[in-house]
Amino acid sequence: MLRVSDEWQDYECLDAGNGEKLERWKDVILRRPDPQAMWLVDMKTSLWNNPDGQYFRSNKGGGHWEFHKELKDYWTVSYKELTFKVSPTNFKHTGLFPEQAANWDFMMDKIRKANRPIRVLNLFAYTGAATMACAKAGATEVVQVDASKGMTEWAKENMHLSNLDDCHIRFIVDDCLKFVEREARRGRKYDAIVMDPPSYGRGPNGEVWKFEHNLDKLINACMNILSDKPLFFLINAYTTGISSTVLYNILKMTLDVKYQGEVDAGEIGLRITNNNLILPCGIYGRWQSND
Repeated sequence: MLRVSDEWQDYECLDAGNGEKLERWKDVILRRPDPQAMWLVDMKTSLWNNPDGQYFRSNKGGGHWEFHKELKDYWTVSYKELTFKVSPTNFKHTGLFPEQAANWDFMMDKIRKANRPIRVLNLFAYTGAATMACAKAGATEVVQVDASKGMTEWAKENMHLSNLDDCHIRFIVDDCLKFVEREARRGRKYDAIVMDPPSYGRGPNGEVWKFEHNLDKLINACMNILSDKPLFFLINAYTTGISSTVLYNILKMTLDVKYQGEVDAGEIGLRITNNNLILPCGIYGRWQSND
């Protein structure tokens, strides 16, 4: 299934093609690479050639931004009741993946309709957008885990911006698998788990993560910390070459065997304003209870 995040006001994918995308982040226009935008478009328009900032890749790896007007170090964008900090980073990203709004809506709806206390675990939490969505929806507690101290501090800023300081949010800098294994030994349980595992990464103590080698082990470890009545289990992925059917099969063989609910998987994307096409932006897999 294709799920499109098209309820934004402060964000817009203006155009995409030739390996790049053109985006509006509130009143700032950014142009940056996107390997999924493989089709040809006319880039001779003033829109493409007058962005406020453009990211250029280096032949030696990495890249850099060039700004055509002075921008603040960061600014904010809002999605419904949530507000996030946005800032161009030296690795092309802005601190927020707007296509994930489709998943935020899903989680918020499930939590609001649960009519019971819900504890959420957010693994590979990055700047905490999913954390804030779950907290805003009324989760009793949200624990977010990420190996990066810098991203965790950014997540705390997003908590302040979304006025969630009084919610029970725990920020943990740790290796995700090790944290889950420790939670199992402690006997702690969660009603919902969301994860956004990278293709490759390292934990704070040099632990190596590889998506294709470690995902199944992590999911099986998570099975040990799910409550007797879990609400949902959500996996986001951007790893090249991995089909959403893989996520469907994993969830079908694990979560659905034990708990029996509903599994679906597919792509998430953004609508392109210029031509109404969809820019694919990754895959997801969801298990949810039938309650």
